[in-house]
Amino acid sequence: MKLYNHISPRLSDLEWEMAKHIPAGGNWQNIPVHIPSKRLEQIRKSGGRTTYYGRLLYDKPSFTITTYFNRLGNSSNLHPEQQRMISIREGARLQSFRDSFVFYGSKTSQYKQIGNAVPTLLARAVAETIKPYLKNKTFIDLFSGAGGMSEGFLMEDYKLVASNEIEKHYFETYKRNHSSIFNSDNLILGSITDENIKEKVINFKNNIAKVGLVIGGPPCQGFSYAGWRNPNDTRNQLFQDFVDVVDSVKPEAFVMENVPGILTMRKGEALNEIIESFEKIGYKVNKPFKLSAENYGVPQRRKRVFIVGTLIDFNIEAPEKLFSLDDDNLPNPITVRDAIGGLPELKTDSGEFEIQSEYKSTSPYECLMMGEIDFKEFYSKCLQSLPIAFSNV
Repeated sequence: MKLYNHISPRLSDLEWEMAKHIPAGGNWQNIPVHIPSKRLEQIRKSGGRTTYYGRLLYDKPSFTITTYFNRLGNSSNLHPEQQRMISIREGARLQSFRDSFVFYGSKTSQYKQIGNAVPTLLARAVAETIKPYLKNKTFIDLFSGAGGMSEGFLMEDYKLVASNEIEKHYFETYKRNHSSIFNSDNLILGSITDENIKEKVINFKNNIAKVGLVIGGPPCQGFSYAGWRNPNDTRNQLFQDFVDVVDSVKPEAFVMENVPGILTMRKGEALNEIIESFEKIGYKVNKPFKLSAENYGVPQRRKRVFIVGTLIDFNIEAPEKLFSLDDDNLPNPITVRDAIGGLPELKTDSGEFEIQSEYKSTSPYECLMMGEIDFKEFYSKCLQSLPIAFSNV
């Protein structure tokens, strides 16, 4: 069978020397002081995150996959056993992208596409939670990136009708992986701040009876300062464009994804402004969902916030946890071994965009990633791993 994007990045001679000293679960503290590095000297003086220069543990979820997971010093991205950084495909699996999802563009772009993505299985949990409140399961994806959020909704049988993204390499990946629904009108490349692009997105609603959802994650960095009412902060315009599209399309609901920091920006004032902006256009906004990805089948410790609003006054609760270390009634979170244990071995700076391999699944999660089972069967298998007293939960 074909395996895509299983490519490991290069390590410099200095990084290679460092990596040899870092055990599974280890970090910069394991690197001998005689190895020369100005950055390490600074970290040792001031202290640094224990994820810097880290190696993954097989029996735990990974740390957050960032846009630079090819770099040794940025986080814990060394393979648990092999002397190399994790591959692009391994990063994708830790973000819960299935193996059939292929990434295009330069390697640098692929790292960013994966690191910036909403984990597919986290989005799936949100999609499942709000489904009972919708009559139409159609959706538009704004700020779509490579498509992590879309993939989660597609897993729950929603119908993708349109999307928009500004970065051409991200959108090439998105377009190729959603070729079955692509035409010249519904996958729209360009800035949502461009009125012509925005009109294309808004006017697409004329082609279908009703849009159920508008989803997306507009950048909201400017909220940490004067709020989106500040016309001089262009970063906030993206959020206002998201609101404009929701106002014009009038979907049954919207889902806005962002980083947890959005909850505490300016002591909560930013969140109040966000909620107020949607209430002004007629939406009832629920209490934001602050979710940890490992609780929903993603083999990664990553937190995200989802703000959900509906035209009808529904009280929608956050998705119930599916995996937990603290609840004996639930299976443990998916581990790095569950996620990548069956993939072919690699050496540093090796691999190809496409290889032929007879790799085998070694866990229910890998079965899911390889398309051998669907999510329902995957979760059923995870429940079966519980002690007998809880196996029928």
